[in-house]
Amino acid sequence: MDEMKKPRRDFLFVATGAVVAIGAAAITRPLLGHMAPAGDSPLLHGLEVDLSLLKEGEQMTATFMGKPVAIRYRTPAEIKAAQADDTADLPHTETDRSRLRPKPDGKLDHRFLVFYPICTHFGCVVVGEAGDYDGWYCPCHGAHFDTSGRVRKGPAPINMEIPDYEWVSDGVIRLRRLPLLGFS
Repeated sequence: MDEMKKPRRDFLFVATGAVVAIGAAAITRPLLGHMAPAGDSPLLHGLEVDLSLLKEGEQMTATFMGKPVAIRYRTPAEIKAAQADDTADLPHTETDRSRLRPKPDGKLDHRFLVFYPICTHFGCVVVGEAGDYDGWYCPCHGAHFDTSGRVRKGPAPINMEIPDYEWVSDGVIRLRRLPLLGFS
């Protein structure tokens, strides 16, 4: 009699396990779908910024992912100063060119600098067109940044961060977030 019950018991275990697995999948999928970002969310598509609104020497700030993002339309003098500082003794060495992103045609537009205007020392918001290098200045602890956002003096350990962005067209950029959980 035990021999006949064993295959039946094994079948019941397998069937019960299959029902539990299918039920768990049926419950989990809609829950995860509700936790995903909405289709029109900047998390999925990024935030497009029209740079034609800026005039030479102006700066605008957009909020993306809860952080301010500054876009500076640099003057020829600011670009020249930033490129001249490439050979300076910098605490965190980066060239002005490496802090820019190429346009769709592969060329760099040195006029526009896109960065987080946040001091890398303690996260203070910096003041533009200030400091010893006519770039940005952190009034809280005295960090000075040049016209490319590179730290030149003070307690900040590294340059101001450059967000992930791409050129959509000649006058429009898209701020993106790094892929996370399959979203890009």
